[in-house]
Amino acid sequence: MRRLSAVTALTAAALAGTVLLTGCGGSASGAEPGGKAELSVSAAYMPQPVSDSMAAGFLTIVNKGDAEDELTSVTSDAAGSVTAHRTVGGTMREAGSLPVPAHGRLVFRSGGNHLMFDMLKHKPRQGQTVTVELHFAHSGDLRVEMPVKAATYSPETGH
Repeated sequence: MRRLSAVTALTAAALAGTVLLTGCGGSASGAEPGGKAELSVSAAYMPQPVSDSMAAGFLTIVNKGDAEDELTSVTSDAAGSVTAHRTVGGTMREAGSLPVPAHGRLVFRSGGNHLMFDMLKHKPRQGQTVTVELHFAHSGDLRVEMPVKAATYSPETGH
């Protein structure tokens, strides 16, 4: 009988620990259940491309919400395809999706994360605007007007 009560006490302690740990958890973003992302875009621009077929794009996605979201894809009528890339150790790699942390930002800048426009339908010129659609896992789509700047443009935001 004594052995049974020791096993019961250990089981109760383990269950209590599990309940406490579960209470401290949440989503992968650390957000409270029911929270949502609040996304906006700033500092969007495209340097005037030197190539007739490819261009880069830069912007900052700001999330003021309590939940993480994820950029899953980007589309634009200006190009056959638009992909998000990361530059790690001097090597550019396509990123399937990129997280936008709760109360954080996802920055696309020269030398880091960036958008690659491939198979341009026309070569964007300085002063024009390119429209892109950012597609997110939870927040739906966000339409962004991306001004085309000089090829040597260097924004004050550190992009």
